[in-house]
Amino acid sequence: MSPRRPIFVVALGGLILAGLGLQDWSVDGGRAMTFAGHALDDYGLALTAQGPASLRLLPIPRLSLGRVRIAAGPTGPTLAEGGRLTIDLDPLGLLAGRAALGGLRLDDARLSPDAAAWRAPLAQLAVRMRSGLTQRPRWIALSGARIGNGDDARDIDVDLSWPFWSASAEAHAGLTWRGVPTRIALTHLLPAYIAQGLRTPFTASVTWPDGSLAAKGTAGSPPDGDGLPALAGRARFESRSLPRTLAWLGRDAPLAALAGAFSLEGRFEAADRSVSWPSLRVGLGDDVLDGAGAVTLGAGTAPRLSVQATLAAETLNLSPLMGDLIKLFESEPTSLALAPLTKGDLDLRLSAAEGRVGPVQAQDLAASILVRDGAVEIAVNRARLQDGTLKGRLTLSSAEDPAETEVRMQGSLDRVDAGTLLGEIGAGRWMSGPLQGQFSLEGSARDSAGLLAHLGGRATLSVDGGAIAGLDLAELVHRNGVVPAGALARRNGRTVFERAAITLRFSDGIGEFAESGLRGPSVGASLQGQVSLPGRRIEARGDLALRALADPARGLLFEVSGPWDAPTAQIVSHGEAMLPDPFKVPAALGLSGTARAYAP
Repeated sequence: MSPRRPIFVVALGGLILAGLGLQDWSVDGGRAMTFAGHALDDYGLALTAQGPASLRLLPIPRLSLGRVRIAAGPTGPTLAEGGRLTIDLDPLGLLAGRAALGGLRLDDARLSPDAAAWRAPLAQLAVRMRSGLTQRPRWIALSGARIGNGDDARDIDVDLSWPFWSASAEAHAGLTWRGVPTRIALTHLLPAYIAQGLRTPFTASVTWPDGSLAAKGTAGSPPDGDGLPALAGRARFESRSLPRTLAWLGRDAPLAALAGAFSLEGRFEAADRSVSWPSLRVGLGDDVLDGAGAVTLGAGTAPRLSVQATLAAETLNLSPLMGDLIKLFESEPTSLALAPLTKGDLDLRLSAAEGRVGPVQAQDLAASILVRDGAVEIAVNRARLQDGTLKGRLTLSSAEDPAETEVRMQGSLDRVDAGTLLGEIGAGRWMSGPLQGQFSLEGSARDSAGLLAHLGGRATLSVDGGAIAGLDLAELVHRNGVVPAGALARRNGRTVFERAAITLRFSDGIGEFAESGLRGPSVGASLQGQVSLPGRRIEARGDLALRALADPARGLLFEVSGPWDAPTAQIVSHGEAMLPDPFKVPAALGLSGTARAYAP
């Protein structure tokens, strides 16, 4: 007989056996459930199945059960149900006549959202690991799972691998969390260290369309044996939109509604419900700040977040924050409710070598932001502005009606270069000199329109030893109000003054000119009228008179009216009386100090 014939027969027999071994064979569901249940007993899990069962022998014995229910013990809560369970059986265990898990896969199951229900099985797994038993599943996989009804987490795919030849485990997962696809990776874990209460290295990452989180360090058991693990290492968090990310996570943070792109990176230490950052770098839009901080999550079913930080930067753009404040004075009503901004506590100290609000620059800036339940305080403790100083404070607090907010604003300017400041804001350098002033305003309303209609207080601005460029007021009086024609005349025109000042007293959004005017060597002027914040208009009348004794009767009456961002000025007929002069224009002008304006 040819030697090829036995080889052919053996090969044919091997192929037949392989084909039979790779085929799924239907088995008795009750016996299969009992056999597989013995493999799960060691982990404190109870198994029941109502669907069909099958067995495949090659390449590794694999038992599949349909419509399974896995519970934490015979009388414990349900952990998973409704899916299909596939178990890889350890061949050595089968030869010894016992069921031993080599790996398991659960498809299309509903998982329990109750975290407490999982504690007993996890604790029993830790006991087995501490006891030195090496028998364990080498891999665990989930596919198409959901938590609860799938409202929060669905399409869960998990691949947990812990090979018998390695001390480290790793997990990779993908899921849809609250409608957003998310990827999670956790590697370099040493489960045996965790079971023995030792610290384990770890590397973790979470990515989603709007951002990412990456961390690397060590993890240990919580100090009290319960709660979150103690972590230490370095982490980086990035979000293209912090409000959107927090809403997706179901968390609130103070002033988060004002933020946009946000990043955070540095060394951290986390224990229980707090995270400290001894070294921290924060990105706010295009700004980068360095410092230290801490975050604490309060207790209870609705924990309140508390943030403390001290940050410094070379440059800091305050335009986004000031832009929201400027909205208070826009025509469209803006809600003043504090609830969206005070969903947490914040104690933030800021400093910057240079701060910017639009085109305006300030140096040596020191500011603070304090947020408490129903209250916000923003303070500029120090800022150098055009060789002068600026200080200010804005306080917002909720009234008895949560939709109503009490607003208090106060601040001061000291020796700020008026010409440079006007040039930076685009108003032209029409006035120069050291600007000083102070304001104190307050009001209470539901929206910005109501606030402007109820605002009260006082504001004062003055310039000592300054000049008006492009206009000679004395010549204007001599020409009976006719402005000289030609660019050369305007360029050479100049009025030097000893003092110019304006004081406004506000009541219900109307600012009355309590004191205003200009006093120079050759000319004096005064102004009376009002500014309407709700109407955004100015209506005022004034006089302009020479101070020279040789020509005491020369003077002009003028009025300024219109929108405050585009007012018009015009000369009034000479038959009307002049306004009183708060700067006490000399009596040689022939004016009575008690004279009043007359309008026919």
